[in-house]
Amino acid sequence: MSIADLANMDAFLIRAVASSIVLLASVVVCAAVSVPKRRQWVLLIGCYGLYVMWGAWFAAVLGISTIINFLIGRWLRRHPTRLPLAIGILFNLTLLASFKYLPELSITLPFSSLHTFAKIVLPLGISFWTFQAMSYLFDLYREEDLDPDFVEFALYMAFFPVVIAGPVCRLPEMLPQFRKLEKTQLVSIGAGISRIGTGLLMMQIAKLLGQGIRGGDGITTGFDHASQWSGTDVWCLAFGYGLQLFFDFAGYSHIAIGTAQALGLTLPENFRRPFASTTPSVFWTRWHMSLSFWIRDYVFLPLAVLRREIWWRNLVLVFSMVLFGVWHKASLLFVCWGAYHGALLVLHRLWQSLQRKLNWEPGPGLWTPFSWFGTMSLISFGWLFFRANSITQVKQMCSAVLSTNYDQHFLSGSLYGLVFGVAVGYALIALAIDTLDDAETEGGTRLAAFARNRWYWIPTMYMLLLIFVLVATSAQGVDAVQLMYRNF
Repeated sequence: MSIADLANMDAFLIRAVASSIVLLASVVVCAAVSVPKRRQWVLLIGCYGLYVMWGAWFAAVLGISTIINFLIGRWLRRHPTRLPLAIGILFNLTLLASFKYLPELSITLPFSSLHTFAKIVLPLGISFWTFQAMSYLFDLYREEDLDPDFVEFALYMAFFPVVIAGPVCRLPEMLPQFRKLEKTQLVSIGAGISRIGTGLLMMQIAKLLGQGIRGGDGITTGFDHASQWSGTDVWCLAFGYGLQLFFDFAGYSHIAIGTAQALGLTLPENFRRPFASTTPSVFWTRWHMSLSFWIRDYVFLPLAVLRREIWWRNLVLVFSMVLFGVWHKASLLFVCWGAYHGALLVLHRLWQSLQRKLNWEPGPGLWTPFSWFGTMSLISFGWLFFRANSITQVKQMCSAVLSTNYDQHFLSGSLYGLVFGVAVGYALIALAIDTLDDAETEGGTRLAAFARNRWYWIPTMYMLLLIFVLVATSAQGVDAVQLMYRNF
């Protein structure tokens, strides 16, 4: 292990310990103090204390954004017109573009004077808390009854479970919770800790998918170091990367939601079994839900109602998904990824329209698995644009998919086994959870008693699985959990 690896590990451990201390102190305060303003101050101080550990000037940027958005919000509340809204949106987009898009753009443009901007470091979570600020301004423009004081708004912007990588929250959902008089109940603390444990395990599985069982034979190597792929290799990488991204980001979402739950707060869900989707439309109501619904409510719907023509709604749908892609990164690959998913959604709408015209409703028996397989294949293929390192690599992978070279593979057999094992394991666990929930609801059977007592035996199974994954990952060297979405 190199000195740089040790330094990164030390920084990660320091932040992990600090986060644990802040969380514990916050849980104690929220469980013991019934005065909302005191709880708000404790949480706000803890939020900025943790954010400063990632970079003092990160906190300065967040603080400036908070102050300006709060002042614009006060103006907008008194005068809900287009002028203050436009100024607020322009400020937030300029701030986001300056840190997120200008550094990469300055490298590509042939102006040496701009090259100094390439050294600008992206403040952690700026995409998430900037969108939260804009949703606040949009809601005020719609004349929603929002009257946060500065501490409440600052806490909304800097709430430490979500400030790094979401979910994207909205003030109408958070403000009543910040102001509630009740202390946090022990049952909420227990449920929150359970979700945190689930998230930690999922992120470790994502890490295992990335590095592989033997080290150097995982998803990362397949994209970054392989020079040729067969058709089966490309599909393995595409579906495997979708799993990796899901376990990493959904795992972090579990941690964020569980942390808030331990503090007595409810955050919006971010994932709801997206791999069970049978259409592209359903997928986007289950994947990164907080951002999907943000794009729907603040971009697609306001633009779609401007005209009644079908072509306009389809164009707005594609534009919204391109914006979804650019939100992640301003590159041609992410534009292609957004346009690809926009096209899938438009094609699905056209298919639904054709079904209505023909008055044809396919039977669920055979059609559902066929629709699921087609949806998952199309969604997985789209991850190539999301993860590939260049357009050239995407072209090579697409050529491999369209070729007849499906009788061999250049990736290791262990990667195929790992992706298959994780996928099947996740499906079986989801099925087991549904079975236990149904049995507990019906009652009167041995399985119902087994389900009611699940909290006696599930922790043991969880610890065994966690130990197995930790041993598998640590055997290849110690590094920090990936948290892939902090790059966006």
